[in-house]
Amino acid sequence: MSSQVAASPSDTLVGVSVVDGDLTLTDGERTVEVAAVWLRDSCTDAESRDPVSGQRLFDIGDLPPDVRVVEARVSGETLEVAFAPDGHRSRFDLGELLDAVRTPPRDDRNESGKRLWPRVTDLGGLTRVPWARYVADPAPVLRSVVEDGFALLAEVPAREGQVIDVAETFGFVRETNYGRIFDVRIEDNATNLAFTGRAISPHTDNPYRDPVPTIQLLHCLANAADGGDSGLVDGFAAAARLREQDPAAFSVLATTKVAYRFDSPDAHLESLAPLVGLDAGGRIREIRYNNRSMRVPALPREEATAFYAAYRALADLVLDPAAQLRFRLDPGDCVIFDNTRVLHARSAFQAVGGRHLQGTYADLDGLLSTLATLAGR
Repeated sequence: MSSQVAASPSDTLVGVSVVDGDLTLTDGERTVEVAAVWLRDSCTDAESRDPVSGQRLFDIGDLPPDVRVVEARVSGETLEVAFAPDGHRSRFDLGELLDAVRTPPRDDRNESGKRLWPRVTDLGGLTRVPWARYVADPAPVLRSVVEDGFALLAEVPAREGQVIDVAETFGFVRETNYGRIFDVRIEDNATNLAFTGRAISPHTDNPYRDPVPTIQLLHCLANAADGGDSGLVDGFAAAARLREQDPAAFSVLATTKVAYRFDSPDAHLESLAPLVGLDAGGRIREIRYNNRSMRVPALPREEATAFYAAYRALADLVLDPAAQLRFRLDPGDCVIFDNTRVLHARSAFQAVGGRHLQGTYADLDGLLSTLATLAGR
């Protein structure tokens, strides 16, 4: 049977019909076929979902393998459906159902939900958000981390351990072998070049972990040293430019797995992944770029030549001065950035005068959850 109703977010006339046991929805622009098994699996009635948690009460094996729609009719804003062979009946909000079939799931981790900035001028300047303003309304800063890849707070209390308090405003600290907090300053016999005064080229942190910490925070406690300026590069934008300029090189970096490794007296970490990580739809979802810890396998000669040419092409884009946002962290500044997208760097500095940052790691899932909670979802 079929029915029609003027009910959807856009008040579009909707036709509902059953064709060969599946559901067909027709609006003014297109027809969408909805598989009966998907519709049955999506039921939210009391027999199908727990009313408090909303969690499903059945397993896929509990559904008849030949489930089909035998009746569908519209009543106001509601679609009523009967299934066979078990006789199950359920109701669907028509607007929500149309949204579900029209709009693919959104992945806030891939490039499609980002504002890419291949050049610093694309950012329109660097904004420091006062700590008090952030605490009163964290959503704009958190959206900047998701969409632009970073945000910069100012006037954060310059006391040791404060970086943990910042991370806990939106998520949970990811503890590593460096501890809950790590100090970025010159150390004797440093096990990581970050703990020296050397210049550090653009990189993502901890590519040798699986999974990689997806959020990093760096909080400045003191910076009277000569040098030590910070830098950020949009790795997604660099990879997207490479895809546009040299698709073959992009493909090489997205398909060739390389090893990332870190060794110290108390930790031996290694992962195997490509420099450019893609989702199932081919969209950029992760960058692992760290020349200090990357170990390229002994590839066949032609593959090695192609890989290093592609690696150099990406490096040229990453190291382009026009792509690097340069700034100096002053005491009280705290930068929050997406460690799977944004590469960070530092110029060399002298021990005289002192430079002390404290850092910690967190994850995007906590940040995205906080944003959704603030939005009332």
